[in-house]
Amino acid sequence: MPPYPGGGPPSYPGRPAPPYPGEAGSPTDRGRGRGPLTAVLATLVVLALVGGAAVWYLLRQDDPPPAAGPAAPSAAPTVEDTPAAPTTAPTAPAPESSADPRFVKVGQCVRNEGPAGGKPKLLISPCGPKTYEVLRRFDGQTSGEKDAEAKCAKVTGYTNWYFFDSQLDTLDFVLCLKLR
Repeated sequence: MPPYPGGGPPSYPGRPAPPYPGEAGSPTDRGRGRGPLTAVLATLVVLALVGGAAVWYLLRQDDPPPAAGPAAPSAAPTVEDTPAAPTTAPTAPAPESSADPRFVKVGQCVRNEGPAGGKPKLLISPCGPKTYEVLRRFDGQTSGEKDAEAKCAKVTGYTNWYFFDSQLDTLDFVLCLKLR
């Protein structure tokens, strides 16, 4: 025998009929919780996408900019006698260093501390054997080896040249050197 005589649950005036046994609830009760849940899930998805894009953008900003290639010395001197070029091009002036070749003056000496067969690395040092005396310094834009050779060709007694070419032309310079 069915649980309700007459085929269905009793109905009362002004109230909806109660559900049949095993039924989840009235049609209005079943859809009530989905609207806020859908809004919360959509908000979380949008926040995750925006957050992921922000993290990706910030991580891309930490990548260093590509550095300009270092300058090469003339082909005439041996590797041991070749002055050095910095390994990276500075993007802004650094504080003055007592050994940085960017701050060398005419009359001072530099030595090559670069590895044999590798990129030369100049350091300001006391004048002595196997050092290079700076005979002339040209500050300002340089275009590389040919420019350095042309500038130093006018300097009497030079044996080697060195140039530094950075992305900022105001930091560029050419040194005309004499091996001691």
